[in-house]
Amino acid sequence: MNKKISLGAAISFMAIVAAVTVVITMSFSLSIFNQKVSNVMDREEQYKKLSEIDTLVRQKYYGDIDEETLNDWLARGYMSGLGDPYSFYLSKDEYAKKISSNDGELVGVGMTAKKDASGYIQIVTVYENSPAQQAGLQEGDIIVAVDGNDVLEIGYDTAVDMISGEEGTTVSLTVRRDGVDTSQTLTRRKMEVLSVEMRMIGSNAVIRITDFNRATVEQFQSAIASAQEQGATGIIFDVRGNPGGLLESVLDVLDVLLPECDIMTVTYHDGSTETFRTSDADEIDLPMVVLTNGDTASAAELFSAVLRDYGKAKLVGTTTYGKGVMQDTFKLRDGSAVQVTVASFAPPKTANFNGVGLKPDFEQALPAELEQRLDSLTDEEDTQLKKAVEVVDTAKAVQDQPQDQTEEASEESSQE
Repeated sequence: MNKKISLGAAISFMAIVAAVTVVITMSFSLSIFNQKVSNVMDREEQYKKLSEIDTLVRQKYYGDIDEETLNDWLARGYMSGLGDPYSFYLSKDEYAKKISSNDGELVGVGMTAKKDASGYIQIVTVYENSPAQQAGLQEGDIIVAVDGNDVLEIGYDTAVDMISGEEGTTVSLTVRRDGVDTSQTLTRRKMEVLSVEMRMIGSNAVIRITDFNRATVEQFQSAIASAQEQGATGIIFDVRGNPGGLLESVLDVLDVLLPECDIMTVTYHDGSTETFRTSDADEIDLPMVVLTNGDTASAAELFSAVLRDYGKAKLVGTTTYGKGVMQDTFKLRDGSAVQVTVASFAPPKTANFNGVGLKPDFEQALPAELEQRLDSLTDEEDTQLKKAVEVVDTAKAVQDQPQDQTEEASEESSQE
C-alpha cells in the first residue's frame, strides 16, 4: 500500500537538503577563500622582502645600477627559485635566438666547434653553403684568434660568443691548419641548419637526427624518400647526442613511420591525462634500430621509446638521459619570455622515463675517448654503429624466413 508524504514533511525534507547543500558549499568556498588569502599573503611577503632589498641597495650601493640588467636578473632569480632545470627566463635577445633555433635556423658563420686540448677552438662540422665553407674552413681546423684576440687570452667561451653576432656583420678568424696560420673574414648570415643526414651502409640507411625543430620534418621526409629510392631494406636511426627539441616535430616524424595508433600521452599539473597525438595509417614497414647514448634526451627519447613500444625498432647503445617533461614558452610584454614546465609526457605503452632514461635492448658502450669525438668516428671505430648494423641485419633475416619456419622457430623457443 502506497503511503503519501504530507506537505509539511516534504517541505521539511527540502529545507534540510537545502541547508546541507548550503553548508557544503560554504565549507568548500571557505576552503578556497582561505587558500587564496594564504597565497595572497605569501606573495605580499615576497614583494615586501624584494622592496626592502631594493630600498636598501639603492640607499647603500656604491656602484651604478643598470635597470634593464637588474630587471632581467630579477626575472631569472624568480624562475631559478622554482628549482626546475627546465624552467627559466629568456631575455629579449635569448628569446629571439630560441625562435630561430626552433625554426631550424641560425645566424652565424655556419659551423660547430669544441675546445681542443690546448684550449683553442676546434671546428667539428662545417655546414654546407655556409660562410665558413665558402671561406674554405674545414673540420679539424683550429681557430686561434677572433677579431685579433688570442683565444687563450680572452677565454674559450668569450671567443665563441664573439663569433656569433647579427646578420650582415663580419668577424675575422685566425685559423691554424698544419701549423700554418691564415686569416679569414666571414660575413654572418641566416641559414637553415641541417638536422637530418642520410647515408647508406650496404643495404641499410643510416639516418642521423641531431635535433627536432620545424625544419627537421621536411628534411626527414626527404631522407626517407632518398633511402627508399636507393633500395634500403633496413633503417638505423642515430639519435646519439640529440638533446630533443620540439615535441610537435618528433610527433610529425613518428607519424611518417607508424601505422594508425596513439603516439603520446600527456599528464598535466592537475593530474588529468590525455592522448596528445595519434598517427595515420601510412607507415614505413622496414626493420629498424635506434642508436642512443647518455645525451639522447627528451623528444629524442620519445622517438626511441615509441618505436620500441610498437615493435618497430630495437635500441642499441647506452641508457638515455631521462627527460620526460614538456615546456611551454610564454612571451612577456617587453619581448622577453619564460619557459615553464607544464606537463609530463610518456610513450603510449610504457611509463614516463623522466629521471630514469631508456635502457637499450643491446647495451654497447663506447670508450670515453671515442665518445668525445663521436662526430668524427670512422665506421670501423664506431662499435655502436657496427652493433646496430648486426641487429638490423638479423631482423631482416628473420623477416625473410618463410612463415612456417618462423612459426616453427617460435614453437621451439616456447618449448625451451
